Amino acid sequence: MSALFELVDFKVRIGTRRGTAHIVNGVDWAVEAGETLAIVGESGSGKSMSVLSATGLVPSPPARFEGEARFDGRDLLTMSDGERREVRGRHIGFVFQEPMTSLNPLLTIGRQMCEAPQQHLGMSNQDARGKAADLLGLVGIPEATRRLDAYPHQLSGGMRQRVMIAMSLMCDPEVLIADEPTTALDVTTQAQILDLVKRLQEQFGMAVVWITHDLGVVADFADRVAVMYAGRIVELAATADLFRAPSHPYTRGLLRARPTLGRTDAELATIPGTPPDPRHLPAGCSFWPRCGYRADPRCETEMPPLTEVAPGHFARTFYRPPEPAQEGASA
Repeated sequence: MSALFELVDFKVRIGTRRGTAHIVNGVDWAVEAGETLAIVGESGSGKSMSVLSATGLVPSPPARFEGEARFDGRDLLTMSDGERREVRGRHIGFVFQEPMTSLNPLLTIGRQMCEAPQQHLGMSNQDARGKAADLLGLVGIPEATRRLDAYPHQLSGGMRQRVMIAMSLMCDPEVLIADEPTTALDVTTQAQILDLVKRLQEQFGMAVVWITHDLGVVADFADRVAVMYAGRIVELAATADLFRAPSHPYTRGLLRARPTLGRTDAELATIPGTPPDPRHLPAGCSFWPRCGYRADPRCETEMPPLTEVAPGHFARTFYRPPEPAQEGASA
């Protein structure tokens, strides 16, 4: 299958008074129809900036973009603002991290949900309200028709997030971009939202790009995972392969830092240090100053290429970990 949405050598630069910040540094990934790609990394790794910039939600200037961002074979970066708005509103749906800041507190839920289909599909207000009520019911909101006349502050956090998901589906998008949509929710609601998106994806056949800082969230949800650090993809693999045999030291650190039921360690494992300043990235591997392995002297001065370490499994590192069975035997 061909990619529905993809980034090709995509870069984002932002000029500041203290120099140019290299936010995204040559990112390549693709997602197909019906597939879920999770993009994982710490705050500041460039995961949200790469996707939001590619879809025209980051202003230029001050940001500058290079490379390609293709939707259905068309480069979003070469489109006019109007063409990008049409693609964004009609073909790409968005679910953002905090619905209380994404929803307009002065407008009813129904008015906000009906705007996109009226503009992009030419729906009448009556038809749009009918579809909005159907989608609110589909995402599990009771008394859906009555909720159309409610304001965001009258709904709980979980219900507002469900409204955002329903709103993103109003124009039947081919791609759903979810930017840390469960971060502010409790674990029970988080699990419900994940199950909901999975069910809706199966029903509508959407491609899903799920942006998160938590590998545990996507363990049973994503088909593939791209791990980002300092604006680059440092590991890309099928989800099962990534959890079974992580190859990059950063990925291994993220996995060790996950809380685990029954864990008896006195302290939760952490990755020492902080991410590099995007205005002053290291000459070699960006993770080298924080890496506990430092197995190859090239790491300090040479950027490792993204190499296929196993079929369909890519990592940007000179380090080669032992096989999982060997590592477990020696631990």
